[in-house]
Amino acid sequence: MPPPDLDDTWSDSDDELEADQETAVDLGVPDGPVDDPAILLDPTVSRLGGHPSFLSSPHPSLAHATCTNCSQPMELLIQIWCPLEESPNDRALYVWACANGSCQRKEGSVRAWRELRFNKKYAEKLERKLARRKAKELEEAKASAEVARKTLPKSNPFALGANSAHDPFGLGSQIFGGTAASSESTPQHVQADFTGSSGTSSRGESDSEESDDADDVLVAGMQSASLADSPWKTAPAYPALYLSTVSEYLPPPSKVKVSSGAQTDPDDEKAPKGNDNSGGWDLEGYGDSLDVDHAFERFSKRVSYEGEQCLRYERKGTPLPFASDKVFDRLFPLPPGPPAPVTKAAFMVAPPRKRTYVASSIPPCPICKGSRVFECQLMPNLINVLRASEGEQKKLTDEERRAEILRALRNAGASGRRGMEWGTCMVFSCEKDCSEEDAGGSIWREEYVLVQWDE
Repeated sequence: MPPPDLDDTWSDSDDELEADQETAVDLGVPDGPVDDPAILLDPTVSRLGGHPSFLSSPHPSLAHATCTNCSQPMELLIQIWCPLEESPNDRALYVWACANGSCQRKEGSVRAWRELRFNKKYAEKLERKLARRKAKELEEAKASAEVARKTLPKSNPFALGANSAHDPFGLGSQIFGGTAASSESTPQHVQADFTGSSGTSSRGESDSEESDDADDVLVAGMQSASLADSPWKTAPAYPALYLSTVSEYLPPPSKVKVSSGAQTDPDDEKAPKGNDNSGGWDLEGYGDSLDVDHAFERFSKRVSYEGEQCLRYERKGTPLPFASDKVFDRLFPLPPGPPAPVTKAAFMVAPPRKRTYVASSIPPCPICKGSRVFECQLMPNLINVLRASEGEQKKLTDEERRAEILRALRNAGASGRRGMEWGTCMVFSCEKDCSEEDAGGSIWREEYVLVQWDE
């Protein structure tokens, strides 16, 4: 299992990005246009852009994808098939965003919804899986008890206080009030953990017949959820692109090559050791600017390892802040520093203060009142990918292109401008994944979105 995310703590002096390991983050990258009409109707296929594919009908109201500022329908940015293995619900996540210039940097211009559909077949499968796991745990406990019994040292039957288990009548422990350990006693139940490393799953198992039955039910629901006679068909949309998943890998740190004009510091313990010099180095004229946004530098460095990423997914993980702004201070508040000396003036070097991710800064779920957890965030490359795919689809003539330029110049203000200006959009979902299992059709829950804008 991959190690936990490295961003639980954050400080300006963190060097922990320099690692050689795979993190718990799943990265979503574009993987070509979706041309198959059947795939466009399949909610189990994650995609960028396109029209939404719902788990069942009747479809939700178009108001789910309406900007709260301009009251216009928004384009779908991403649809993620993300069921939880410990849940009986089919699950999909949708994120819509408004591209109108006047709506940028305003709350309600990016909205995320979670759709749940109770899967009776998979619920029965989960019960059988839990029963098999419990039986396996019981067998393992019995085997462990048997091994422990056989490895006990043999006691002297004539010695005082000999093990009463060797009493030929089996009464010793009962007479003295002891409780003999029985190998058939039920072990303490351990809660089964069906969540994968990232929280996403295809729910695949070896007993494929049961899985096929559940898939048949889902396919039937998909067919009934066609957009043919739906107002969603006329909603604006970007061209649909496949979304592939890759694991995030942080490469090993590169070896620093000391230039000829460098000065060595013999007292630097972190410096690379060599034959000629055993100290560190710093270049002449180097100065640390106070205007550097360390959060953005860290973001850029982390993203540079996989530049095509459009999505970072890690349910119950830690978001990657885009910049040092109000959102950053809210999620990663700066802890109080050490008290200043009051007796006399003294020079004190304060250690770097670690910023820790505070999940409680996110408001709770309004339905179940439970806490919300980070689930995913959209990355700035998504804007470039959707813009490029839209440009490829709209092949304009020279005359149409000139008219488009004149229209853009005429509407140079924010009201006529088109284009998204966010740096990252973080989605926080209900930790309990609350739903109503006895309700027919599907359940819709709007989730909390925090946006860091590209200033």
